[in-house]
Amino acid sequence: MLSNLIMLYFEFFKIGLFTIGGGLAAIPFLTQLTITHSSWINEADISNMIALSQSTPGPLGVNMATFTGFNVAGILGGVVASIALATPAFIIILIISKYLSSFNKKWYVKDAMYGLRSVVLALIIFAISKIFIISLLNENYSIKIFEFALFIIVLLLYKKFKWHPLIYIFSGALIGIVFKLPS
Repeated sequence: MLSNLIMLYFEFFKIGLFTIGGGLAAIPFLTQLTITHSSWINEADISNMIALSQSTPGPLGVNMATFTGFNVAGILGGVVASIALATPAFIIILIISKYLSSFNKKWYVKDAMYGLRSVVLALIIFAISKIFIISLLNENYSIKIFEFALFIIVLLLYKKFKWHPLIYIFSGALIGIVFKLPS
C-alpha cells in the first residue's frame, strides 16, 4: 500500500510539474500512464474522467488525479494523487511571487511563454484527438453512428443557441441512460 502511494505521488507530481496549460494538457501524461501503469487506468477511464470532470466542479487535472488515485488506493490514494498534482504549482507560485514584479519583464520569460503556447496547443489537440477516437470511433476506426450524430446535433445546437453547457451535459447523460449507448 505504501509503495502504491509513493508511486502515485511521484507520477502525479511529474504530471503537475510538466502540465502547463491546464487539465487538458495533462491528458497525454495520463495516456502514458495507461502504458506504464495499466492496472491504474485505461483509455476508456480517461474518456470517462474527462466527461465527468467537465461536468463537476473543480479543476480537470485534480479531478482526474483524484479519480485515478482513488482507483489505485482508495480515499487516501485520491488525496495523495491530488496533493501531488498541485504541489509543483504551489512551489512554482511561491518562487514566482517573490520575484513577480520583475519576472514578467524578463525577455526570456516572454520568449518562453511564446514557445509554451504552441506546445500547450499541440498537447490539447492531441488530447482532443484521443477523446474523439475513444468517443466516436469503434476499435476498427469505423464511426459510431449514434454517437457521431449526437455529437453533430450538439455542435449545431450549441452554435445556434449557445445554451449553458450544463444543458448539453445533462442531456447527454440522460440520452446515454435512456439509450444505453455501448462503450
